[in-house]
Order: sequence, then structure tokens, then C-alpha cells
Amino acid sequence: MSWRKVAAEAEVSTYKVVYERDESGSWIAEVPSVPGCHSYGRTIEQARERVREALDLWVRDASTAYLVDEVRLPSRLRASVKRARVEREKAVQQHERAQRTAAKAATELTRDLHVSLRDAGEVLGLSRQRVQQLTARKPRKTAAQRSVRKAAKSK
Repeated sequence: MSWRKVAAEAEVSTYKVVYERDESGSWIAEVPSVPGCHSYGRTIEQARERVREALDLWVRDASTAYLVDEVRLPSRLRASVKRARVEREKAVQQHERAQRTAAKAATELTRDLHVSLRDAGEVLGLSRQRVQQLTARKPRKTAAQRSVRKAAKSK
């Protein structure tokens, strides 16, 4: 395979897709950079699938293209959604802090006091298996870290 073909395959096009609700409650999906490319669906997911099919009629790389979603909502709902996302992010961060704190406590209990996994779990309110996971040498990635890494790979 030539380097040109590899480079062409590695280059992924990006298209912004704008979603808006119509009077019937369906989602209208439009690709502003491709005039005439639009579709609809009962759900955002269905509209996304259908707009990709419509995009395939206009461009060659639609099946591999990266679609950037922009869901347009009324301003009062945008504010509510933004607050929910901010609170969700705070919850994720708090969860990660709790995991790190529990891992540190479990490690100190088992390493410094030589407490069994079962007893460390009893003290921490965790299962023996969870204490074993927390005290393992290589810490597992948190859900937020995995989703960030997954998002970065898909771009």
C-alpha cells in the first residue's frame, strides 16, 4: 500500500451536524457545510444515522467522517442542560477524589497495619474484592479518563 493511500485513509473529514426539534417533535438534522444535506428522525440517534446516509449522497467519506453534534435548544433549556452538565462533571470529580482517598486508606491499612483485605473492607465499608482492586500496584483508569481517551482516539 502506497504512503499516499495510507495518508488519504488516515485523513478523516469532520462535519458539524445541527439538530433542532420541529413542531411534530421530530429532530431535524442538517449539515450546514453541505447545502441540501439534511434528514430527520424520532430521536437524535436516528436523525444522526439518517443524516450520515444523506451525507453519503454528497461526499465520498461519509461512512468514516467524524460528525460534530450541535443540538439547538430554547435558551431556557440550554441553561438547564448546562447546569446539569456542570453538576455531572463535579460529581465525576468528587467520585474520582473518593476513589483516590479510598485507595490510599486501603493501601495504608493493608501495608502499614497489615490488616487483611477482608478487615480493610469492613473498616472502609467496601468488599474485600474492591479493596484488592484499590490496593493493586497499577491503578485502573477512571471512567472519566477512559472517556477522554476514547474521545481523543475517535477524533
